[in-house]
Amino acid sequence: WRILKRAKRDTRIIYIPGNHDEMFRQFTGLNFGGIEIRRAAFHDTADGRRLMVLHGDEFDAVMLSHRWLAFVGDNAYHLMMRLNVAVNAVRRWLGKPYWSLSKAAKHKVKNAVEFIGKYEEVVARAAGERGVDGVVCGHIHTAEFRTFDHDGRQIEYWNDGDWVEGCNALVEHHDGRMEILHWPDEIKRREAEQVPAAPADPARATREAA
Repeated sequence: WRILKRAKRDTRIIYIPGNHDEMFRQFTGLNFGGIEIRRAAFHDTADGRRLMVLHGDEFDAVMLSHRWLAFVGDNAYHLMMRLNVAVNAVRRWLGKPYWSLSKAAKHKVKNAVEFIGKYEEVVARAAGERGVDGVVCGHIHTAEFRTFDHDGRQIEYWNDGDWVEGCNALVEHHDGRMEILHWPDEIKRREAEQVPAAPADPARATREAA
């Protein structure tokens, strides 16, 4: 409802569906309550860079060539998410921090690591071919910033991860600087900044002065 409220206040909101909500792609080009539905968009940063913004499944060879395998993988991911809830409930009871089961699996499986690396390169190359300075995507749920060389130009690759499990977000500062935020870490940082310094011990100060 906060997003809808911002849309009513003339903030431009663009919704880009992905493979998990592709049923909304049939409404591409329409506007619902001030929210535009698009397949892709372009964003100009405050310091003049032009970024292509899309979901990113368009560059997933499995999604394009083997829909049945993508369906199996999607269901396996949702199963892993449910297991992740149970695992982290136990970890909270033991006083341990949040741990991502799917992220750990991705980094442990060699093929998954190789796929992510190739995916990032393909997406960045596509951005370079379209003449933009960089690309912002999601899809593989791995928050990352990298640069790739394309015809002598440095193309920025930004992946904002996901908000469901990783709680990551990509933000732009007023000067155009981009930053990937991990929300649990951001909460800890803000809480630390709000903790007042311990008051000085007047008796100790008197002794040291003497």
